[in-house]
Amino acid sequence: MSKLAVYGGTPVRNQLLPYGHQWLDEEDIKAVVAALRSDWITQGPRIEEFERRVAEYCGAQYAVAFSSGTAALHAASAVAGIAEGDEVITTPITFAATANAITYCGGRPVFADIREDTLNIAPDEIRKRLSPRTRAILPVDFAGHPADLTEIAGIAEEKGIIVIEDACHALGAEYKGKKIGSLAGMTAFSFHPVKHITTGEGGMVLASNEEFYQKLKTFRHHGIVPKPDKAPWYYEISQPGHNFRITDFQCALGISQLKKLDFFIRRRREIAARYDEAFSEIDEIITPVAEDFVTAVYHIYVIQLRTEKLKAGRKEIFEALRAENIGVNVHYIPVHLHPFYQRSFGYKRGDYPRAERYYDRAITLPIFAKMSNEDVQDVIDAVRKVIYYFRA
Repeated sequence: MSKLAVYGGTPVRNQLLPYGHQWLDEEDIKAVVAALRSDWITQGPRIEEFERRVAEYCGAQYAVAFSSGTAALHAASAVAGIAEGDEVITTPITFAATANAITYCGGRPVFADIREDTLNIAPDEIRKRLSPRTRAILPVDFAGHPADLTEIAGIAEEKGIIVIEDACHALGAEYKGKKIGSLAGMTAFSFHPVKHITTGEGGMVLASNEEFYQKLKTFRHHGIVPKPDKAPWYYEISQPGHNFRITDFQCALGISQLKKLDFFIRRRREIAARYDEAFSEIDEIITPVAEDFVTAVYHIYVIQLRTEKLKAGRKEIFEALRAENIGVNVHYIPVHLHPFYQRSFGYKRGDYPRAERYYDRAITLPIFAKMSNEDVQDVIDAVRKVIYYFRA
């Protein structure tokens, strides 16, 4: 049995392989340079072009680009009317920005536990947490696998509330034959470098109606509403917004990246299939589930450890994989366990046992389109090496 690098052995790789990374080519660079050399570097024509192209790709009618995925979630929550005293049901297994967006508006995040298979919010748990104060449901398409959108939409319709879909992991994913972005009242995307396409930082909200669209644009730009009937320069602010604008050169990059999105998704799915096959016979590992009516796009690839079958805990295995130069990560610390949410809303460990059990066993493996076949094999070899070493 090979000696682990963490104990002085030779690592599988010489250099660290990150869990995620952008892929930029000369076409992307030329697009950005052209934007920088143009008359507009912000608030110009490339922003509307990028919005239009993403909306068309997703089958949505309206789109508004923002400075980040977090800004997009914040704007969607504000435009939905979330305010002091309102409750929004969401999942504890997400990046904290999902719940933070609710708190920015004065609302209370009400967490609902997850399904053990897809790791998405469980509709039956949503029903348990509905109250007269529930204003919205904010599901997350975790890891790029769409949530149970039909059931969630049904619950929302019964209660007369809105669905704001956090699809920051899921650009290009499909649910029952339809692209994500066309199925909720508002849908938020992220274009961070580890996502499927990047604008450096950036995000977008796809909206189902013109009222949301106009309010999103106003919120993005300080809450300014032009009033040219009064004077050419005149505007009013009835409700403050934020400066959540994105730049033209970022959108130039996004337009270029969008042309390669389908290829990027195919490559991620190829890598996930290789992982699935390689780890299928390792009883100590649980691999991700993909339902047959979705097209999952694998923003991340998370394995769960059957620690009862291992002589080491998650932390030791994580550190051993890092020592092999595999840049593993953990997604995510359940939001209800963060001090702010415990202090402000009274959450505690034990409130969401499925989410907590998942977190205690989860390790994210590298997956991004630019990975070579050799990179993929290095991950497989390192996982086998470490798990076999720690077998009980």
